[in-house]
Amino acid sequence: MLKPFDFSSTAEIAIPKDPFERIIGQEEAVRIARMVPYQRRHLLLVGPPGTGKSMIAQAISSGLPKPKYEISVLENPEIPERPIIEIRDSGQINKDKSEEKRIGREISPFDVPSFVAERLGLRCRRCGGMSAFTDNICPHCGATKSPGGSMFERYGMPPQSPVPQEGDKVRVATTRRMPDGKEEVIIYERTSDGRITILTQEEIKKIEEKSKKSKRKVLVPLTRTTFVQAGGGTETELLGDIRHDPYGGHPNLGTPVYARVVPGAVHEAHEGVLFIDELSTLGNIQRYILTAMQDRSFPIVGRNPMSSGAAVRVDSVPCDFILVGACNINDTKNIIPAMRSRIRGDGYEVLMNAYMEDTKDNQYKLVQFIAQEIKKDGKIPQADKAAVALLLEEARNITRKIDNAKGLTLRLRNLIGIIKMAGDIAAMEKAQFITKKDITVAIKESKTIEEKVKEKYGNWWASEAADHGIKSEKAGPETA
Repeated sequence: MLKPFDFSSTAEIAIPKDPFERIIGQEEAVRIARMVPYQRRHLLLVGPPGTGKSMIAQAISSGLPKPKYEISVLENPEIPERPIIEIRDSGQINKDKSEEKRIGREISPFDVPSFVAERLGLRCRRCGGMSAFTDNICPHCGATKSPGGSMFERYGMPPQSPVPQEGDKVRVATTRRMPDGKEEVIIYERTSDGRITILTQEEIKKIEEKSKKSKRKVLVPLTRTTFVQAGGGTETELLGDIRHDPYGGHPNLGTPVYARVVPGAVHEAHEGVLFIDELSTLGNIQRYILTAMQDRSFPIVGRNPMSSGAAVRVDSVPCDFILVGACNINDTKNIIPAMRSRIRGDGYEVLMNAYMEDTKDNQYKLVQFIAQEIKKDGKIPQADKAAVALLLEEARNITRKIDNAKGLTLRLRNLIGIIKMAGDIAAMEKAQFITKKDITVAIKESKTIEEKVKEKYGNWWASEAADHGIKSEKAGPETA
């Protein structure tokens, strides 16, 4: 194992593959967080900003298995305002896909009646020559090919384009006389790959039945991330909504009700982690989150009483998630007692460290963190040994100034800003490494506005005096 300064640049620092090992200085929090994905417990992380709360939540999600279920919403023909939820596993999805194979019997384009071949874009109306439907000009006579008909003309379907484009699925309906004297409707279909299929009346009914079943919208796909971060700015973001349509459920003008259902973060996090930073700012929305945690399902309703979706309700939408909440120490009082009780009864509360002891091992952990951030950014060069040493010294300074203690800071966002600014300076100069000089400039420029005002004007009152053209002893004559 390398010692803190047994390297020439951060490029030599090994970065752990385990996401939990990338979290530094929070050994107790990591120990508890490792249990969360296996036992499916909830977690509340309390501590200052930038101490690694989101990193812990992401590490927890990496330990979860891949989602097993897809959640879809189906049209309810009997009660359109009450769409139906369907849950399918990978086996059911594959089975449905296999049943969607082409229905009908494939035939040669030369066996298609001439008027049908014209409408499918296979036969020239002028010379009768056969060619690929992708040929807009007949290769035999040079005339422009035109289908000259309409799709499902017998059933009043919209007219097809003048020239069929590759990838279209064109159908032409006609009739044929059966041996018993009755007429049967048949359909000639030109598929996307140019093949011709003939469909009988029974097969047409199968297509109609499938089209009814296919009126679905996938809310939560099978292939998805197990980490969902929500800010909680609105109820819609967290709980879902029914989109407004000025035409409502009008069959010809409006969007179908089931197609307007929008899932919330609680539903998208099904089988995964729902990370909510600043949990205390959600206010009354916390009660809805609590209900979703307890019931493991939450209905999607129209949140705007003036919307066309106000009367729509989708019941029993699954949302079995692991909640990882985060807040500052002073904000815990704003988390509703029922939420705190639920987390403690079915999970853990963890206090994050603001700094760690200044030991050789911890120094190396901080060096590892610097290397991680440089690699994660991907746009800045590596840092040399002198630059890293200055960053460690700045970590000690932050601990002294903010926490009034000795040690290495774990308010890592402060350091990230310095690293990125120094890296940008080095990148603009096309330097090979981030140097001590770059870090020095970054430390100076990354100070807060309050610190810069104090350095320039002495104090806030002096700056106000300067703004009003009043001279003061601390502001000096130049500030007037």
